[in-house]
Amino acid sequence: MSLSDAIPALLVLADGTTYRGWSFGAMGTAIGEVVFNTGMTGYQEVLTDPSYSGQIVIFTYPELGNTGVNPEDEESAKPHVRGAIARNICHKPSNWRSTKSLPDYLKQHQVPGIFGIDTRALTRKIRMFGAMNGGISTSILDEAELLELVQTAPNMAGLNLVQEVTTPAVYEWSEATTAAWEFNPENVAKISETFTVVALDFGVKRNILRRLASYGCRVIVVPANTQPEEILKYNPDGIFLSNGPGDPAAVTEGITTAKALLESQKPMFGICMGHQILGHALGAETFKLKFGHRGLNQPAGLQQRVEITSQNHSFAIDPDSLPSAVVEVSHLNLNDRTVAGVRHKSLPVFSVQYHPEASPGPHDADYLFEQFVLEMQTARQAAIA
Repeated sequence: MSLSDAIPALLVLADGTTYRGWSFGAMGTAIGEVVFNTGMTGYQEVLTDPSYSGQIVIFTYPELGNTGVNPEDEESAKPHVRGAIARNICHKPSNWRSTKSLPDYLKQHQVPGIFGIDTRALTRKIRMFGAMNGGISTSILDEAELLELVQTAPNMAGLNLVQEVTTPAVYEWSEATTAAWEFNPENVAKISETFTVVALDFGVKRNILRRLASYGCRVIVVPANTQPEEILKYNPDGIFLSNGPGDPAAVTEGITTAKALLESQKPMFGICMGHQILGHALGAETFKLKFGHRGLNQPAGLQQRVEITSQNHSFAIDPDSLPSAVVEVSHLNLNDRTVAGVRHKSLPVFSVQYHPEASPGPHDADYLFEQFVLEMQTARQAAIA
């Protein structure tokens, strides 16, 4: 598509900064928190990750859409981003797996995008001043008018967005990672038992569920507002707390549920939002990061081991609020030393701030799924004994 055919688009940040570019995706106006993702691949997984609900994503990699989109790479049934920002857009993808172009995909799902702006300068601004609300529009090209809309939008702090992305009904997930994509066949083959896992859905990604199924789990996914007694009726071997969007402190029902489930002493594994909710359930507090961690190249570790991890979050656990008699820090983000993992000192309960299923990203942290299964195996053997 030539620029002579392109439709003008406007991006306005809450501080009044404006960027003019061209539209890709749907027409209209989108308001959300502007954040950036540093991954070089995996834009479709990013767009469909429910953890991005309420956000407009800057893709720092300068070329977007080269490989198109396909149904297999979706992490949920639709994109959850409010909007997308890119430097260059490919309208005619070239990849054997592609079934649709990225612009057509976003049009289909009513997600506006803007391209042709200096995403490097925009990312530097967000790094310097922090994530802030912004708006993309093809219909409002007056800067003052769009700024007024942006400035009346709620801030991410205090927002409970889980209720917008959780499943409306209980369902069972059985699909494992396909053989062609299985990257840990030896570890998966070691698991000979089947374990029932109830996954509390705060905005879960499909490949997280696939990894649990690959490790021999029967996965029952339940809405985020499911009561503890309903969860325990399934007699689960373990409980999984998923990723999700928004401020974890605002998900009060989930925190109350997690706190009650801790009393069951069953193995529990939390990821991202689930990690933060587990932290609250254990008595800790969370705080909002300046610009968050979003990308597939975040180093995490503690002693003698470094994992390159996939991360996507705005909030983190305050280490000073952790009850040290009960829980210990298992991982740190090695860029800024924020808490990236915790483990209970006496219960089979642990969590990480990153996405170990690595969609997109490296597979360094896949061992955590095996660790969860081994905790369930140990608990089952103890119950039999």
